[in-house]
Amino acid sequence: MMCDVRVFGPQLGALSADHAVMFAPTTQGERMEEIASQILGWAPSKFALIGAGMGGAVALEIMRRAPERVTRLALISTSPLAETPQQASAREPHIVAARSGRFADVIGKEMPSSWLADTPHRLVVSDLVRDMALHLGPEAYVRQARAMQRRRDQQSNLRKFNIPCMILCGDEDGHVPFGKQELLAEMIPNARCEVVVGAGHLPMLERPEAVNEHLASWMRMALVLR
Repeated sequence: MMCDVRVFGPQLGALSADHAVMFAPTTQGERMEEIASQILGWAPSKFALIGAGMGGAVALEIMRRAPERVTRLALISTSPLAETPQQASAREPHIVAARSGRFADVIGKEMPSSWLADTPHRLVVSDLVRDMALHLGPEAYVRQARAMQRRRDQQSNLRKFNIPCMILCGDEDGHVPFGKQELLAEMIPNARCEVVVGAGHLPMLERPEAVNEHLASWMRMALVLR
């Protein structure tokens, strides 16, 4: 959420050596269904799919709508759950603040540094997150917040997945803890759950080399005949 292409910068550089790689923004709709439909319109007929955080929620919606087009799936720092009424209502003050000229104050509340691993790189990653959010702006934030509030629970769809799946998570994720991501992996047939040590909610930036290695391994996983 509120990240641009830079959130996957290290992975784009690594994967593009051997694969055609595309980054899909998630800022153009107020519902997951809208965002997923737009991405499906851009994407090739068959593709591997990586989603992190809110992007993971979008990836799950893509899997619900067009599973036949996805050849493999990697979910990073992702929850399949819908927001509780309490979580959804907690976004309202942030939306009001963003619309009333206090967007800079909202950024730190939406992505606090406590979600990241306590490493020497935490401040650098936090500054990058803030810069990405400021670049996207308050209108994009409001659309994404609405989409997150309205997202559906995807748990019932997970057991239908029959493609190579990897769940990737940081061992110090302060937002989606390991236990929840381990449960997500258990609900997907034959999914692999890999833990990135020394990373929090954004392992792509916190431990890019480790994430690159995991994704390269994921790309080598044998395809499933359907």
